[in-house]
Amino acid sequence: MAIYTRTGDKGETSVIGGRVGKDDVRVEAYGTIDELNCFVGQARSLMEDERFADVREQLLEIQHELFDCGSDLAFVKLSENKYKVKSEMAVRLEGWIDVLQAENPVLERFILPGGSQLSSVLHVCRTVCRRAERRAVTLGRSADINPEAVIYLNRLSDYFFALARAANTRLEIADVEYVRSKKVFRNQ
Repeated sequence: MAIYTRTGDKGETSVIGGRVGKDDVRVEAYGTIDELNCFVGQARSLMEDERFADVREQLLEIQHELFDCGSDLAFVKLSENKYKVKSEMAVRLEGWIDVLQAENPVLERFILPGGSQLSSVLHVCRTVCRRAERRAVTLGRSADINPEAVIYLNRLSDYFFALARAANTRLEIADVEYVRSKKVFRNQ
């Protein structure tokens, strides 16, 4: 079976319910989610150590949910009964964030992305997730979308921040504080 169809050679692509330009805001939104999913896969590949078995499984679940999120944003016409992203998914992320935060040292100042290679990739996940959220918000200004997808992306970026810090903690690598930062966070 050939993976090429030639149907997009003139700058259009299929979405659920029609065709749009490849530079359409809808395609940009779910395309950014696809990009994020690739970085999540990269992060998972760096988690061979048993110290990461728990979050490796979480990231696998997140990869499936990112496909769900992209699918929800690909609907040209509102179809609530077919949406895959549900409010419970963001609530579950909050529980995972709380567990990760309990591992991390108290944060008083902004930190620089980095430390370990794994933490660095997770910070990339965080920033790409924020961009995906912005693209979904932009799409939502001109089209009906599943609002749970935006909430999920918002919470997911918080998860990546907590996980990036936990990765450094588990690897016994300190986060690097931004030296010009004042104390900006209250005791957690």
